[in-house]
Amino acid sequence: MSIKVELQTQSQPGPGTQVAPSWPMLRTLAGIAILSGLLVVLVYQATKPIITENERILTEQAVFEVLPGAVSKVDFVLTEQGLAPAGEGAVGMAVFVGFGADAELRGVAFPGAARGYQDVIQFLFGYDPACECIVGSKVLRSTETPGLGDKIDTDPVFLENFVALDASLNPAGTALANPIVLVAHGTKTAPWQIDGISGATISGKAMARAANDAAERFVPSIRRDLAKLAAAAP
Repeated sequence: MSIKVELQTQSQPGPGTQVAPSWPMLRTLAGIAILSGLLVVLVYQATKPIITENERILTEQAVFEVLPGAVSKVDFVLTEQGLAPAGEGAVGMAVFVGFGADAELRGVAFPGAARGYQDVIQFLFGYDPACECIVGSKVLRSTETPGLGDKIDTDPVFLENFVALDASLNPAGTALANPIVLVAHGTKTAPWQIDGISGATISGKAMARAANDAAERFVPSIRRDLAKLAAAAP
C-alpha cells in the first residue's frame, strides 16, 4: 500500500514544475498567430494605396512650396543616361520641373534624405538654375523630436539658409564647387554654408548632408539637360 501511494505522489507535478502545453493549446496559439499575421497583411494591402496617394499629394504640394513662382510642373526621372520624362518606361528617381504662368522654367525640385536623431529624414529641395542655388526646402517625412528636431522645417530664421544656398558646380560640371555644410550658429561666412540652429544640431547636420548629396546627384544632370527641361513646358 505504501508503494502505491508513493508512486501516485511522484506522478503529481510539484509546485514549481512547468507543465508542457497540450497539443490543442499549441494548435490554438498557432492559429491565433497565423490569423494575426494575415490581418496585418490585409490591413497593409488595404491601406497601402491610400498611403501612396497621400504621399503623392504631399509631394506635389511641396513642389510648389520649394519652387517660388511655379504654378505647374512636369515630372521627370533621373536615369543612368540623364533626365527623361516620366511615364515613358524610364526608371529612376523622381524629379519635378516647375514652370511659371508664363511657361518659363522656374526651377527643379528633387528629393534628398539623411539620417537624423530618430530615423531617416526625407526632404524635397528646390533648385533654381538661374542662380545655381537651392531656393527652397521641405521636410516630407520625419520622426524628429517635436519642438527641437522639427525646427529645420518650421524655424523661419533657419529656413533663410535655403533662400539662395549656393549649389554651383565645378568648371567640369561634374560635382559641386563647394560642399554644402552646416556651421555653428553665427559663424556662416560663405553662401554654401548653412547657419546652424540651437537645439537641432543633429537634424541640421542631416539636412546639410541631404542637401549636399542630393545636389551632387541631381544638379550635374539638370545643368546638362537644361534645354530639354525648359522645352517641356506644359
